[in-house]
Amino acid sequence: MPRFIPLNYQQNSMVVINYLDQLQAGTFEYAIHHLIDEKLDLSVFYPKYKNDNNGRPAYDPAALLKIILFAYCKGITSSREIQWCCETNVIFKALSCDSVPHFTTIAGFVSGRRSEIESVFEQVQLICHEQGLLGNELFAIDGCKMSSNAAKEWSGTFNELQEKRDKLKRQIRYHMNEHETLDKTEGADEARKQRAAQAIDTLNKAHDKIEQFLKKSEPRMGKGKRPKEVKSNITDNESGKMTTSKGTIQGYNGIATVDKKHQVIVDATVFGEGQEHHTLQPVLTGIQNRFKRLAISEDILKSQTIITADTGFANEKNMQFLHDNDINGYIPDNQFRSRDPKFKEQKTKYGKRHQDNKTRKKTVFQSSEFSFDPVTKHCVCPSGETISFRGIRENDQGIKTAYFEGKLLQCRNCNKKHQCMHNPSAADHRKGAGRQVSFRLDSKREPTYTDWMKHRVDSPKGKQIYSHRMSVVEPVFGNIGTNKKLNRFSLRGKDKVQGQCQWHLYCLIHNLEKLNNYGQLAA
Repeated sequence: MPRFIPLNYQQNSMVVINYLDQLQAGTFEYAIHHLIDEKLDLSVFYPKYKNDNNGRPAYDPAALLKIILFAYCKGITSSREIQWCCETNVIFKALSCDSVPHFTTIAGFVSGRRSEIESVFEQVQLICHEQGLLGNELFAIDGCKMSSNAAKEWSGTFNELQEKRDKLKRQIRYHMNEHETLDKTEGADEARKQRAAQAIDTLNKAHDKIEQFLKKSEPRMGKGKRPKEVKSNITDNESGKMTTSKGTIQGYNGIATVDKKHQVIVDATVFGEGQEHHTLQPVLTGIQNRFKRLAISEDILKSQTIITADTGFANEKNMQFLHDNDINGYIPDNQFRSRDPKFKEQKTKYGKRHQDNKTRKKTVFQSSEFSFDPVTKHCVCPSGETISFRGIRENDQGIKTAYFEGKLLQCRNCNKKHQCMHNPSAADHRKGAGRQVSFRLDSKREPTYTDWMKHRVDSPKGKQIYSHRMSVVEPVFGNIGTNKKLNRFSLRGKDKVQGQCQWHLYCLIHNLEKLNNYGQLAA
């Protein structure tokens, strides 16, 4: 019979552990420990503590922040589970220096530190900038819709909620009559009486909940020129009903703005509305103010940083905002793919690809490669030169067309004339005009700012720029949602969802990982 080492589970043992040795350089826990102790200023947390002269010592916010960030990195959001990890897990013990905060302390720290967490987020962003992780070349904006800690069954307009309240009244009266009948009936089943009483109690609580909400709250109005009432939610009225690819949810839309260079998040905001187009202006304004406050850029939007967003952010008001503020934005409308020949059938895409090269006409810059502003009647050629506007007139098909013409002197000395003109050598000898180009206009209406954006997005340069959007922002949502397991918001109220345990903290963890992977942390 084989022999084994005997096991005695009743024996006692003393294990000597150096907590700092458990935090190995290169790991995420080490990055958290090093940054919080050596780089970040946590004095913003101090004003809320009032135990300078009396009261028991409080847990150090540095230790609380370390264990919360590490727990969220592992997909642990329960305060009770974080407390249990501090009791049993050696990494949590090392980060907290063997302190075990009560779960109520952890929950209170998470749910009441919006401005402090935002300050830490900005400090980490500034460190990313100092270590060269921000390129400030292209920002991609997108939203991630997630369920909140509220049931959509408690949503409705005020009329719908009043109808639901009246329906509950009728159900209460029915069960009360049934209960009275059972009381008068001799030998009635006691279990049936209890069920009727329990139903009355449940319905009364639901009725009172709706009644109190209707008395204390006002109808929730949407946004727009003619705002209409939208559905309110009794549990969390700052959340909204949103349509997603997985159905309708009650939740929040987390908007993230991501820098292209290393996919660092430069802005994180949540909104309780499913529509994204009204979020663009506050997001861009927030980015501009933050970069100015951190002394990264005096005006990041005027520095020609490219802004990309998907079709959910497109409307005429946003296009006018980009145009009037000279923001280098590329936001397509929902028909931009139908105008792109790459998304047509393969035959349409490639055309006569076997045609003999000798029979092909020389390819020159098409009008789509010229930057055209239909609002101001301004046109810029691929070389960056402004060409002259020659008026609007109908073409042979009766369609209003804007005509532009380059100056001969400009075209003659342009280094791209062989790509722009069919016969550039003739321009060296003849008198007259340079390259001519025209753009069709909608004859039924005046040009809009959306038309201006269509020309930008449909141009070869616009297609090339917009193709980067998905590869910049979608991996960020994949990391937060899949790796970090954020699939719903567990707190209620926009302030708590944004500033604390959910959106800002997860975006902060994402940026800390970027610093750990690409930054210059001390070994």
